Amino acid sequence: MKLLGKCLTTTVAGLLRIMLGFYFRRVELFHAERVPSNGPVLFASNHPGSVTDAFIIGTSVPRQVHFVATVQLFRFAPLAWLLKQCGIIPINRLKDDPRAMRSVAATFEACFEVLEDGGAVGIFPEGVSYDDSQLKTIKTGAARMALELEQRHGGKLGLRITPVGLTYSAKERYRSEVLVHFDEPIEVAKFLEGYDARRKECITELSGEIEGRLQSLIVHLPRLEHARVVEAVKRLYLDRLKLGNVILKEPLTPRAEDLVLSQAIANAAEWMERTFPERFNAFARKLHDYERRRARLKLPDETSERLSEKRNLLAYVLSRSLLAVLGAPIAVYGWVHRLLPVALVRWVATRFTNPGARKAQTPHASMLVGVFAFGGCYALYVWLVYRWFGWPFSLWYVLSLPIAGLISYYYTHEMLRLCDALRTAVILFRVPFARKRLLSLRSELLAEIEEARKEYRRSVHFTETA
Repeated sequence: MKLLGKCLTTTVAGLLRIMLGFYFRRVELFHAERVPSNGPVLFASNHPGSVTDAFIIGTSVPRQVHFVATVQLFRFAPLAWLLKQCGIIPINRLKDDPRAMRSVAATFEACFEVLEDGGAVGIFPEGVSYDDSQLKTIKTGAARMALELEQRHGGKLGLRITPVGLTYSAKERYRSEVLVHFDEPIEVAKFLEGYDARRKECITELSGEIEGRLQSLIVHLPRLEHARVVEAVKRLYLDRLKLGNVILKEPLTPRAEDLVLSQAIANAAEWMERTFPERFNAFARKLHDYERRRARLKLPDETSERLSEKRNLLAYVLSRSLLAVLGAPIAVYGWVHRLLPVALVRWVATRFTNPGARKAQTPHASMLVGVFAFGGCYALYVWLVYRWFGWPFSLWYVLSLPIAGLISYYYTHEMLRLCDALRTAVILFRVPFARKRLLSLRSELLAEIEEARKEYRRSVHFTETA
């Protein structure tokens, strides 16, 4: 049975990698070398993407990770058998069955058994998944589990907690990106001193350490106003910051670079509000005015700068118009085949996801349904072509489907950008006053950001040398 379980786990992991590869344009691993290659490990992660988070962590580390899943998934006997073979551990939550909460102890014991055998368990201390990316209050379950197990073994088990930060660029959108950021492992035994006498304090201390580590792995903003300012500053200034930054000390992948620089912007925003509150509030108001004007003109973020570049804008419009004409036949061919499965995926993602956590649940719902929707529809298309035209033709037809599908997707993406550029061109020539005011506001904001950046750098440098 162990061999069967290993084969099933390997097969499922391979299928999940394929599904993730189709849905996400890029899954980047940052500091993957920090993942312990052996010994008991508890992976503690933020939880912005529902089941997709487990998919990503489970396929990103070179060892099997056992995850805890709601007992509701084990109601269907065949699925329960498959989940157990893959090492999934059932847990009864209060909302599942309040009368059966004693089964939580059995879940802990099942996790202990895996860890005592030198295995790995994945846990999400926030408890539930949320649509927004901000870290919620960390529950004490992970710390309590880790300390209890290490205490049983007198601090000699060697259990480590590896914090994992997951950052999605736009989790609900097909072909988006995700960053998996690993931190240095936490040695649980170091938090065990005096555990018998001060159990609550030890648990609180370890939970605080986990929460602090997770906050450092993602862009954590305690206030909504900070989040709005940081996002607007990123749209204005991130590309310039990448070109001339002195923050990064090592070569990074694109998403990791965005994360580090975004957190630097967040830190600077918090420092500015704390140090110069009136100046920060005035900047926030001006930034809001700029964003409102840009939204009124229906200008996407990346096209605002083109308002001052007539020649480049016209060249872009002409080149993309030529691409639109040349690529139209293949794009139409691809979209004709994609319409039905895409409609099915969107219907399921809307109909069977929780409105309060739709963004978080859309990725795994789309991936799981997409396997059957695209597989079933494409199989039907191939069968019909085979019946009408025979094998030689149907073979080339099969090969054309995935290529045409990807081309149609990127063609549509480029055409949307072309429409934005055309709208920008209209504004450039027909609404000169609005263009002039928007560019003026943009220049003022960039100058203020640059000045604030210099002051923040001087402050950080002074603090480090003091």
